[in-house]
Amino acid sequence: MSEQKKREERTFIEELELDSAKLVGEVKRLIQAGNVRRLIIRGPDGNLLLEIPLTAGVAVGGVLTLFAPILAAVGALAALVARVKLQVVRVEEEKTSQPPRHAPGQR
Repeated sequence: MSEQKKREERTFIEELELDSAKLVGEVKRLIQAGNVRRLIIRGPDGNLLLEIPLTAGVAVGGVLTLFAPILAAVGALAALVARVKLQVVRVEEEKTSQPPRHAPGQR
């Protein structure tokens, strides 16, 4: 069985309420974190304003360069609203546990 088949992904959503002035900085930090699959920005009333899909495994060095247009859009959006709800969809890979082949101390 290949290593990819042995791994399972667990997805969870974290919701943050932010002042719009902190939005761009928080989005930059989350993009650099690497385990974020999607960012969803909602207005205070819960309406969807922007959804940003992120790819897993992007090299951190060039990440902000690749996402510069998106960060500009986030900055423009932040100028329009006072507070936002930021939903962070994270993925955590779990290795499936396999029983040991031998008991400890035995061969």
